Amino acid sequence: MRGLQTTRLGGVSHAPYDSLNFGLHVNDKPMHVAQNRQVLSPYLPSEPVWLNQVHGIHVIDSAITTCVPEADASFTTQKNVVCVTMTADCLPVLLCDSAGTCVAAVHAGWRSLCDGVIEATLNQIPAKPKDIMAWLGPAIGPNAFEVGAEVRAQFIAKDAQAETAFRPHGDHESNQKYLGNLYQIAKQRLHNMGVTSIYGGGQEKKWCTYTDKDNFFSFRRDGETGRMATLIWLA
Repeated sequence: MRGLQTTRLGGVSHAPYDSLNFGLHVNDKPMHVAQNRQVLSPYLPSEPVWLNQVHGIHVIDSAITTCVPEADASFTTQKNVVCVTMTADCLPVLLCDSAGTCVAAVHAGWRSLCDGVIEATLNQIPAKPKDIMAWLGPAIGPNAFEVGAEVRAQFIAKDAQAETAFRPHGDHESNQKYLGNLYQIAKQRLHNMGVTSIYGGGQEKKWCTYTDKDNFFSFRRDGETGRMATLIWLA
């Protein structure tokens, strides 16, 4: 198994997509995105199976897909097939089993995370949860992800323990805001499914996409911006 996480550095795109942007959907020049994607070629066994991410819970098998599927997670049991997710604050989650027979890449934005994209992916891959390892990549950290009470309520409605992942923020007597911890929620969801080998996600301050403008794109911070790539494949 091999994995790769990009930053915003090392590409050809101009501001506000500077410089290693992989997203075709963000109004960057298609030629620049194509050149950026070529930067990955020496490090990968094949062209990644890029997705049209829609913040849902649909999961596809990367080995048998065509064109650009509408999905927020992909998996494969075939060697040299590259699964990828693109993010700019959302949480990238990589999954693999200890025997090296399957891998998956998950785009866990707050909506898809809340609705169960991690669970949907684990239900698709042919490995028992106890044999699965998960890695949580760079995302907006727990000191930057401010949400309203309605977002917090949606998570708690799905899983009561999510209440511990939110803390009140600011002086909003009539419209209370909260800081949410996507890493904590993802770990809760993984544990609920029986996955206990979880890595990454413990360096939130270091890997916060919102606060580290030098290294990471952040939609919440900049609005119009690029997308990083998180990739995994069986070697």
